Amino acid sequence: MSLGRNPSPVWDKLVFNKIKARLGGRVRVMSSGASPLSPDVMEFLRICFGGDILEGYGMTETSCVITLMDVGDISIGHVGSPNPACEVKLVDVPEMNYTSEDQPYPRGEICARGPIIFQGYYKDEVQTREVIDEDGWLHTGDIGLWLPGGRLKIIDRKKNIFKLAQGEYIAPEKIENVYAKCKFIAQCFVYVEPEVLKSWAALEGIQYEDLRQLCSDPRARAAVLADMDSIGK
Repeated sequence: MSLGRNPSPVWDKLVFNKIKARLGGRVRVMSSGASPLSPDVMEFLRICFGGDILEGYGMTETSCVITLMDVGDISIGHVGSPNPACEVKLVDVPEMNYTSEDQPYPRGEICARGPIIFQGYYKDEVQTREVIDEDGWLHTGDIGLWLPGGRLKIIDRKKNIFKLAQGEYIAPEKIENVYAKCKFIAQCFVYVEPEVLKSWAALEGIQYEDLRQLCSDPRARAAVLADMDSIGK
């Protein structure tokens, strides 16, 4: 199949027709959206169902489809080429080392523009301006790269980057993924808002040299835990 040839019909009679029958036996085309499929899953589906499995990419804010694989495209590991109803470009994300100069393929944040783009979030101009720039480009927050033939591949998500006082960039998702491997932790979420803690310390008259020292103070830890318990109850 990877070479564009049809497999032997013997395999359909022996194995795959039974799988096709689970969906009625008449399925010719299937499509997938949301998160990108792994190449292994895409290959498995194509073998089992023997029809066209098309993968696309889009958002509610773009009336669904931004890109879609062409019927008959036997390659995998991408989400197809742009919908004729929109333009698609990649914007540099230097803090994550994604640029249009990357080799062998240009990389960056996926942006779309065209008549399929929504007008904005209902009664929320602030959030609307955060995702749609002055030139009408919708910034999706997803990172992609261009493959040969104008095919788009999703490779990452534009992370919330925190810049520390010493200039270092920290991605909380990386910290979350590391701690999630702990057998005692099912899920975790890292959020940075030190100003609240600093304001509390000032009201309590607590002296500290830096944020690390304040976070290690038993009084600060007790206050955070008490507030969490109160909200939880």
